[in-house]
Amino acid sequence: MSEIQHVGPVRDMPAEKIVEAARMVKEGRSYSLSTPRFTGMPLFPGHPPFQVLNYRSPPGIKAGGVQPWGPPNEVGLGYMAEYLMACSHSGAHIDALGHMTIGEDNHWYGGGNTADHLTDHGPIVGDASHLPPFFTRGVLLDPPTYRGVDALPAGESVGADELKAIAEAQGVEVRPWDVVLIRTGYLKYWPDAEAMEAHKTAGPDLSAAEWLLEKGVVATGTDTETYEVMPTPDRGAPANPQPVHTKLLIENGIYLLESIYLEEIARDRVYEFLFVMLPLKIRGATGSMVDPLAML
Repeated sequence: MSEIQHVGPVRDMPAEKIVEAARMVKEGRSYSLSTPRFTGMPLFPGHPPFQVLNYRSPPGIKAGGVQPWGPPNEVGLGYMAEYLMACSHSGAHIDALGHMTIGEDNHWYGGGNTADHLTDHGPIVGDASHLPPFFTRGVLLDPPTYRGVDALPAGESVGADELKAIAEAQGVEVRPWDVVLIRTGYLKYWPDAEAMEAHKTAGPDLSAAEWLLEKGVVATGTDTETYEVMPTPDRGAPANPQPVHTKLLIENGIYLLESIYLEEIARDRVYEFLFVMLPLKIRGATGSMVDPLAML
């Protein structure tokens, strides 16, 4: 790649596609595609724990004699504020392009690498400050319902042929510029970590990733913490533990969404909708927590 790219192919979305997506809203209904975040919430084991730490409280202000507004305060006015100590990949989130690296030079999509573009405060190429807004057509593909089960078993692959069959059975077509969300049923058991364990890391395999690329999607997500099936059946040679991330995010700039809550839209058989998501623009972050909407 000859020039630095901070945004994936979604940067080229035609304006008429945005207008077309807006016309999908007929009823004024919306579904949140995120679960609440809380201290001690289940997370991918490679990420730090999510913490909410109280910083200011009405009793603390009084006991400490703090005067944030300056005296006098004769009515006992107080407030509460907190620290959030969390990875940007906590709960529903989008991976920035600089999240995953590969090769001896640790490069990622867009022309970034750790030698030239990683500072002490995060990457400066493809970081979360460059994450684009998403306002486009969304599609849900629901393998558990197609198979007649509540949720896929742990480590279960979903391939291209099955996704094609699901789309046909649901009467929905995957098109260029779509965001495709693939349900495994994992978050049906949220936040019961023990129950979730039996359904952990099911997801799309490499054939599914290649099909999504052929279809021209700009982002894709699942309700799991890893997006792709783990352990992968497609390691290849040399071995790659995450070939789907490599194919989509690193090689093609297709954004990956993880821990997306899909139970309500699956229950109501909402298979196409306006997808709206506004990532937080944090310089140096490798992703953003989000609360996406499916709108009808």
